[in-house]
Amino acid sequence: MGESRIEIDRDECILCASCWEACPEVLEESPEDGLTQVVEQYRTEGDPGKGKVSEELEGCVQEAADDCPVEIIHVEAV
Repeated sequence: MGESRIEIDRDECILCASCWEACPEVLEESPEDGLTQVVEQYRTEGDPGKGKVSEELEGCVQEAADDCPVEIIHVEAV
């Protein structure tokens, strides 16, 4: 089974909400700073901007990345 790595350039987030609306299973608004973050369940390295998801969620995450108007969400198969 494949996995995908997610990386978010959080400093460039414009708070548009399109990503967490497209993929709320994996992405959410941070209660601390309002920026997009990976939900804790899928987070890696304790970094809210990094995560890893299974193949089942890859489409959801890719849709969120494609919907991002500033293209700050990067998805890579691992």
